[in-house]
Amino acid sequence: MADIRYRRGSPYAADMAAYSLAMAGDNSQQIGRLRRNMMLALQEDVTPRQRECMLLYYAKGLNMRQIGEQMGIDKSTVSRIIKRGERRLRRCLRYGADQLLAPRSTD
Repeated sequence: MADIRYRRGSPYAADMAAYSLAMAGDNSQQIGRLRRNMMLALQEDVTPRQRECMLLYYAKGLNMRQIGEQMGIDKSTVSRIIKRGERRLRRCLRYGADQLLAPRSTD
């Protein structure tokens, strides 16, 4: 029997990726809702310092050393700030999603 295992970059992996995409349903609404909730959580639940570090890291693509130099802090501090912000976002989206998903009234 042939040794068939998932190998990254092999033709089998490409076939599995195509199969997964073909079998997956349309989840664009869920992704859009997640993006909106993520932006709300970034604005409301994360500290300004965490928000700045996370935006520099994820949106601008700077590494932790560059962020540290720009903000005047050590790169290990940048790492801690980002991890704490990620934990807050994860906790907010997991447990506080009811508040974020509720429609907001416009006065």
